[in-house]
Amino acid sequence: MSIPMRDLFFSFLAVGQVAMGANLCVNPGAASGCYGTIGAAVKAANAGDQIKVAAGQYAEDVTITKPLSLIGAGAGATIINARGLSNGIYIDGLDNAGLAHVLVSGFTVMNANFEGILLTNASYIVIAQNHVTGNAQSLNVSASTCAGLPVFETSEASDCGEGIHLVGVDHSTVSNNLVELNSGGVLLSDETGYTHDNLITGNTVQDNAYACGITMASHPPSPQAASKLPYGIFNNIIEGNSSLHNGLAGSGGAGIGIFAPAPGNQNFGNRIVGNVLQGNGHPGVTMHNHAAPPGAPAINLNDNQIIGNLISGNGADTEDATTPGTAGIDVYSVAPVYGTVIAQNTIANEAVDVVMNNPGTLELHMNNLLGGKTGVANISTGAVSDSMNYFGCAAGPGTTGCGAITGTVASAPWLTAPVSTAPTGGVATSRQ
Repeated sequence: MSIPMRDLFFSFLAVGQVAMGANLCVNPGAASGCYGTIGAAVKAANAGDQIKVAAGQYAEDVTITKPLSLIGAGAGATIINARGLSNGIYIDGLDNAGLAHVLVSGFTVMNANFEGILLTNASYIVIAQNHVTGNAQSLNVSASTCAGLPVFETSEASDCGEGIHLVGVDHSTVSNNLVELNSGGVLLSDETGYTHDNLITGNTVQDNAYACGITMASHPPSPQAASKLPYGIFNNIIEGNSSLHNGLAGSGGAGIGIFAPAPGNQNFGNRIVGNVLQGNGHPGVTMHNHAAPPGAPAINLNDNQIIGNLISGNGADTEDATTPGTAGIDVYSVAPVYGTVIAQNTIANEAVDVVMNNPGTLELHMNNLLGGKTGVANISTGAVSDSMNYFGCAAGPGTTGCGAITGTVASAPWLTAPVSTAPTGGVATSRQ
């Protein structure tokens, strides 16, 4: 499996910190001077050390509180089975201020009550080439609760924090992981601090039944947080992932979700680039804000970009954000949202390719809108600038063989041939 150069660069940031440290080892029998548990090695390590974990199964909840590298023998060989425990791996910057430069690679992390891998208030972390599966074991689906979830996680009770969860994390990379069969896949939230300038790349996120594949969700601040307003999620890049068949149970989930649901929430300036989003329970990319009462703190769901993705065969949005059929992209907000750019995507096998339901604006250009029924539906009072898109035939929107337009949309000129797009998708990884 190849790693993109940008991932190697971010890995170097983490590993460079540990280049002069000691080498520690772990194996199940504590043979040859190694530790018998990962937790014991982490406790004994100094900042900058490298810990190599041999093949085997480790029944642990590993908490990392210092800069180090934790390297398994490969996801098919080194297994952290956290059954009955809170997490598989917890990188705890919430209780260890300034935590940075941690690398975790080469593990299967499974069966935790909550997250497989949890990161809080940390910087320059690399989570690469792991298999995160079967976590969120404490989820009570019928009650939408997760007994025992830490109090600082203010809005995850219905999904136990998902497979990999970044909270108050910046300048970090989640790369080339297989994340499957959890409640949800990869979650970025902001209960304990700003979450920004992270790269989520090359992951395959599939078959997570109860939530989105990849989610950026601004949440109410933790009770322990200094701020009484939401912190915010911004300047993150979600690039080259495959998000497949997520959110097909319960209330469902999107391929990628961008959520600022309540007054004061902030989720802006993020880029969704070159992903493959197929067969998810809600639209391939779903943006939501649900409340904007007079006098309430303003939300910020502005300036997000959705570029160069392949989106196909996803579901409809529901409840207040209901779409007129299955949809590729849904931009829903009670409050005005500005600066959303949707460009160079290929959207197919949807009843509606793009749904606009927000009183702000939407820029929609250079897309292949191939669903065949409705290319663009504006079901709001907002303004859609829809030019230079291909609607499935040369004659343009509303003609035989082309997708239609509903609502007020400025659609001319259109393209007479498809535009070239080349999403890269996630890692080619089979289940272990």
